[in-house]
Amino acid sequence: MPAGVQAHGMKRLLIVAHAPSPNTKRMLDAVMRGATSEDISGVDALALSPFDTGPDDVKAAGALILGTTENLGYMSGALKDFFDRCYYPCLEETQGLAYALYIRAGQDGTGTRRAVESITTGLRWRAVQEPLICRGQWNDTFLEQCEELGQAMAAGLEAGIF
Repeated sequence: MPAGVQAHGMKRLLIVAHAPSPNTKRMLDAVMRGATSEDISGVDALALSPFDTGPDDVKAAGALILGTTENLGYMSGALKDFFDRCYYPCLEETQGLAYALYIRAGQDGTGTRRAVESITTGLRWRAVQEPLICRGQWNDTFLEQCEELGQAMAAGLEAGIF
């Protein structure tokens, strides 16, 4: 069976997101709402905490959405832990994996973006869109953007674009 295709024939969209606050949980829920839109069929979206995600989950995915908070200009410790545990077991088996990134940034998110992109470049994963960086004070438009991200990734996976 090809990578990213589940036993029931559905393609797996894995969402690995750290959501430590009510607003970041709302963002994750919006990504899932988009990924599981009634307009999408043939895609099984699964959201996991970085702490609950292992190499086998990544290897079973057809595409990935990473979500993190900006912590002192870096990704969350939870997402870094995920990368620490999954990097070498996934290195040779997930090259070319399509991914997207969203960041809840209190500041500008550039350090967080750079850190994630450094690791994903090493893994040879393929960013399929510009990172979504939700900067500054909370704004409910972040939820619309996150929902659009989830739906776009699921639609792209469903269509075989990646």
